[in-house]
Amino acid sequence: MSAHILVVDDIAKNVKLLADVLAAKGFRTSTAASGAEALERIAADMPDLVLLDVMMPGMSGYEVCQAIRADPRTGILPVVLVTALDPAQERIKGLDAGADDFLTKPVNQAELLARVRSLLRIKALYDQVQAQKTELESWNRTLEQRVSDGVQQLERLQRLKRFFSPQLAEAILTGGADDPLKSHRREIAVVFLDLRGFTAFTETSDPEEVMGVLREYHAAMGELILAHEGTLERFTGDGIMVFFNDPAPVPDPAARAVRMALQMQQRTGQLAQGWKRRGYELQLGIGVAMGFATIGGIGFEGRIDYGAIGTVTNLSARLCSEARGGEILLAPRVVAALGDDEFVIEPAGELVLKGLQRPVATSRVRSVRT
Repeated sequence: MSAHILVVDDIAKNVKLLADVLAAKGFRTSTAASGAEALERIAADMPDLVLLDVMMPGMSGYEVCQAIRADPRTGILPVVLVTALDPAQERIKGLDAGADDFLTKPVNQAELLARVRSLLRIKALYDQVQAQKTELESWNRTLEQRVSDGVQQLERLQRLKRFFSPQLAEAILTGGADDPLKSHRREIAVVFLDLRGFTAFTETSDPEEVMGVLREYHAAMGELILAHEGTLERFTGDGIMVFFNDPAPVPDPAARAVRMALQMQQRTGQLAQGWKRRGYELQLGIGVAMGFATIGGIGFEGRIDYGAIGTVTNLSARLCSEARGGEILLAPRVVAALGDDEFVIEPAGELVLKGLQRPVATSRVRSVRT
């Protein structure tokens, strides 16, 4: 698109002469016969350059130039003052008013075109810089929003990692998994564990010693929970509850639970050697059960935990309470799901468990079958 030039002069023949010369060179022109009309034209159809006569009735060219510079929208609009007065004195006044260049009447056509083209090149570069500035500001806003979104995403991811494996937490945030906090029902394998001798230990030890043991224990168990992609329901001192098959279904929840339980016993046995040297007699008891539970967000606004409710969780906890140090007790449904190929399992007898009406035929798992 050709550049738009506004020609301002109170003498019609001067306006026509300048407009014709510019139009012949391909410029789009508009005209104004006074300073006030010039400002109206600028407001209605922004030109790329203004050729402005100095001596006009009403508003002089200087006053029009000052008004142009005072408006933020036209602060950088190129203005060429055209005068028949003393060029030296007019140049000083014009510079004070904010003019960019000067032409002396009678106007030399070659000089007119050269000065117009020079100022238009400068304006084009300025427009390009402004466009790049606007684009950069847009990019910065987009980047700031993405950084903000990323920080929020990371915070949500860290909260989800409290309960789920890192892979599942990322899938939930990216829409690759259903909303886990929505209440739902699913069959799960539940592992409950706590330390034998822990109550006596807390009664005879300083709080700092107790917290030190718990940090070691929680760190070791947490590593194994993540490695087996279990869902951590809660830590309660030395008690830990983990379940499998939710929020992401897995093909072998019972086997995963038992593999994790065996590795937990092995790792706790290693920790117990160090604890024993410090005078602490602690061993791990584990119960594993399988069944349907209602699962989802539990709590209130400001504090939501992810929990499972159902007989299966109570059964796992009761089996854990009955398990001796180093022992893993299994509910019948777990044994049925495991089959006979992978693990060494033996009967542990019927147990009357608190809260359950009938005795439960339990089993203990010794090891992975070699």
